[in-house]
Amino acid sequence: MKRIITMLFALLISIGLLAGCGTENASKGATQEVHTITDIGGTQVQLPTHVERIADLWPANNQVMLMLGGADKLVATTQYVQTLPWFSHIYPNIKNIAAPDRFGFDLQLEELQKVSPQVIIVNSKKQAEQVRQGGFTAVHMEFTDYKGLRNVVSMTADILGGNAVEIAKSYNAYLDKNIALAEEKTKGLTDAERPRVMHIATGENLLKVDGTKTIIDEWIHYAGGINAIEQKGRGLTLTMEEIIKANPDIIIVGDVNSKAAIEKIMNDPQWSGIKAVQMGRVYSNPVGTFKWDRYSAESALQILWAGQIIQPQLFGDINLVKETQDFYKHFMHYELSTTEAERIIAGEGPQ
Repeated sequence: MKRIITMLFALLISIGLLAGCGTENASKGATQEVHTITDIGGTQVQLPTHVERIADLWPANNQVMLMLGGADKLVATTQYVQTLPWFSHIYPNIKNIAAPDRFGFDLQLEELQKVSPQVIIVNSKKQAEQVRQGGFTAVHMEFTDYKGLRNVVSMTADILGGNAVEIAKSYNAYLDKNIALAEEKTKGLTDAERPRVMHIATGENLLKVDGTKTIIDEWIHYAGGINAIEQKGRGLTLTMEEIIKANPDIIIVGDVNSKAAIEKIMNDPQWSGIKAVQMGRVYSNPVGTFKWDRYSAESALQILWAGQIIQPQLFGDINLVKETQDFYKHFMHYELSTTEAERIIAGEGPQ
């Protein structure tokens, strides 16, 4: 009897040890299936290693998703992204994806529940809190300069995993190359040789401009100019008197409605005394899958385009049409025709 009891006890211990090992291995397996990233707000977010369902509610970052090969993982986007002509031209399926927002101002959490995202990308602390309170996993991303752009590209790649990580590295290297090229071309310029440039954010409001400490201010400097707006911040609303006082040598108008805005500027007596208007140096900013001038992966091309506008004698050797075609082929997985590249650079939509 003692022998039988001893054998049973040994058997129970063995079963317990095996169960323990199984639990430990299961725990290790579970650990291997998730990873943690730190978002822009400093929150540590635990994500599955293989994320397959993503809601990207930051309009600009949908372009980064497309670039990194993750667009097919989108289960939710924004209504604004669906209005971008070149985005839907290159990736038509964007219009078939749920858009649970009212142009970015009001998230519809019940609509998000229907598509069951594993992670939701947002670009404000308020949205991140709203999404997390709704029981979702949120990653907060945003940037205001080129350093932040690199970080966002890398963070998005970390969410996607796989080939996205190498694409992100390649993109960041390309961005660094263009910045270095521009700095080399403009390093000998004095302040007197740098034109004063004013960037109007959108043709819907000609008094809304971009100041210093912004990515706009950075590319103006890289391209050989000086920001005519000396106030700090993006999307500043000035008076007409303040714009007249700034008296820019060059005006660049962003967004998809720039053509009508330029026509208004050139024919409005209030603008007639400004140097840029008198010299005919008022330009539409290029718009591709997203606006080149802000929050855009295509801002790597913006540096070269702005160089040709601001310092044409220094950047005249760059074939921007070919550069745009190469960029789209390598990063947007799409072969632009010459005409298509020209239309993007001119700020025009697809035909």
